[in-house]
Amino acid sequence: MSCNDSDSSSHGGEYRNFRQISRDRLLHEMLKSSSGDTRSSWKVLIMDKVTVKVMSASCKMTDITDQGVSLVEDIFKRRQPMPSMDVIYFIQPIKENIIMFLSDMSGREPLYRKAFVFFSTPAPKDLVSRLKSDMSVLPRIGALREMNLEYFPIESQAFTTDHDKALEDMYSQLAENSRQFEAALNTMSTRIATVFASMKELPFVWYRAKGMDGSSAATFRDLVPVKLASAVWNSISMYKTTIANFPQTETCDLVIVDRSLDLIAPIIHEWTYDAMCHDLLDLEGNKYVQEVPGKSGSETQRKEFLLEDHDAVWLEMRHLHIADASEKLSDKMQNFVSKNKAAQLQQRDGGDLSTREIQKMVQALPQYNEQMEKLSLHVEIAGKINKIIRDEALRDLGQVEQDLVFGDSGTKEVINFLRMHQDSRPEYKLRLIMIYAMVYPEKFEGDKATKLMQLAKLPPEDMKAIQNMRLLEGSNKKKKHHGAFSLKFDAQKRNNALRKDKTGEEETWQLSRFYPMLEDLLEKLAKHNLEKDEYQCMNNPSNQSSSSSGTHDTSARSGSASHPNSRRSRRTATWAKPRPADGQSSNPGGTNTSRDVKHMGQRLFVFIIGGATRSELRVCHKLTEKLKREVILGSTSIDDPPQYISKIKLL
Repeated sequence: MSCNDSDSSSHGGEYRNFRQISRDRLLHEMLKSSSGDTRSSWKVLIMDKVTVKVMSASCKMTDITDQGVSLVEDIFKRRQPMPSMDVIYFIQPIKENIIMFLSDMSGREPLYRKAFVFFSTPAPKDLVSRLKSDMSVLPRIGALREMNLEYFPIESQAFTTDHDKALEDMYSQLAENSRQFEAALNTMSTRIATVFASMKELPFVWYRAKGMDGSSAATFRDLVPVKLASAVWNSISMYKTTIANFPQTETCDLVIVDRSLDLIAPIIHEWTYDAMCHDLLDLEGNKYVQEVPGKSGSETQRKEFLLEDHDAVWLEMRHLHIADASEKLSDKMQNFVSKNKAAQLQQRDGGDLSTREIQKMVQALPQYNEQMEKLSLHVEIAGKINKIIRDEALRDLGQVEQDLVFGDSGTKEVINFLRMHQDSRPEYKLRLIMIYAMVYPEKFEGDKATKLMQLAKLPPEDMKAIQNMRLLEGSNKKKKHHGAFSLKFDAQKRNNALRKDKTGEEETWQLSRFYPMLEDLLEKLAKHNLEKDEYQCMNNPSNQSSSSSGTHDTSARSGSASHPNSRRSRRTATWAKPRPADGQSSNPGGTNTSRDVKHMGQRLFVFIIGGATRSELRVCHKLTEKLKREVILGSTSIDDPPQYISKIKLL
């Protein structure tokens, strides 16, 4: 079995981004292709608990009904017989699902007329044989195919494998040789592999090889990326013979790392609009609930909004610094009110309106109401965030955090902040102390640690979050790549910086110095300049320079790496310093026009075990523009700081 032949790779045909390919395969390759004959134009779609999440991540209900699906059902719920209708099964190839399918379609009175079966991952031979051995069912099967699509797109350039407990299952003290570890590894590798099946991409599979250079004994946690890379490569290798037109030579790069790559990024305050929304506001996933006035003066009503790709204002603002986003939203609102006909007429003082004016107002009202609703929503959100920043003294906290990371602050500044901000949220103080412990581990031992926790008025159990970072760090060899927890620091040297300022990038806004280590990693990957003693490739990359030189030359020129030895003096940028009008063409919202993507080079994929951050998602959009190569971020989950800290405590 193989999935249909579809032109979805970046090495042929019209370029489509990651999420478009996923959506098109589900709608056209699966739903539209299952038309059967003309006797029944409407179909039933049946899914299990995993595939319904896969479908929901890429498609809306209207997309599904547009393909002739009139009813969506759960395979494990009792269903009414519809013998005149065809049915599409999009299910995992597991025993329980096969039993339910055979129950539906066997016997003299099957529930449906003809069944089109699509598996989300490669199906075991014994299950396929079981299907084909039932002679009453076999004539009723219109299609039996492997879609190889079991990942969860969360936006245009990111996906998860939906392993929210990955840290606990794979890095806790009980994880080694456990059934949970093996189950998570197998499912994770299969789902990652289906990304490349959908994209029809054959990657060079790189992985972070901690503790494998012989300098120290590797722990089982050090070997997690190695094991995952091996399993992913084994799954992808099979596609060469099972998927029609699957590439036989490498077309892209994938690097697999874990959270030890950068233990600062998940806890430091990230000052972009997207990150602030998820860090400071009480969102349910991407859902924001707004209180709106009721009709005729009734009580306020709750209205839900999704902060996702379909919201043009969100796309434009999400990766901007919160001060920049606030300023731009205010300008947009003023500009919109000044130019919109309905808004102008609504603001007029008294007087009768002419027929022509009324006509213009009516014509403008639908667009006015929709755009005003979106702008008002984001103005409200930005206002709430700025109020929290003021009330919680987050600018002061953010300054200490970033100065610690860049080596401009030390123990004195941390103690001063804790003394002056006794009423600060415990979570914020814990995050600051976690950063301090990573920068100055030699000063966070024994009584010193206890006294600092007492000064912050944090309970003893919060020490678990700090102690458990050592579990994620793994081997204690000296690290060349800054950003992870290391116990080998020069105690005599005050500047224990975990980051170096990037040359050639000015700090336009205050508190915009920080960048995740993923940015450096991806730029090195784009140039195939990864450290040989820290990163290895699962498949031989000997031909990579010749096979992809056309795209790598461009990325090498546009994506200069940071210079680790460069330093610059500390600056105090203003909170709302305007951006220079330099006419640059980069899109801060991270979206690409069709004109841009026609010239994209080979894709770059990165997968982070243990959860990715909003700052790392921002970097992938930034580097897509900079390198002219679509950068796709995968992870077990996307975590905001409170979620991450809760998971760390469970290790």
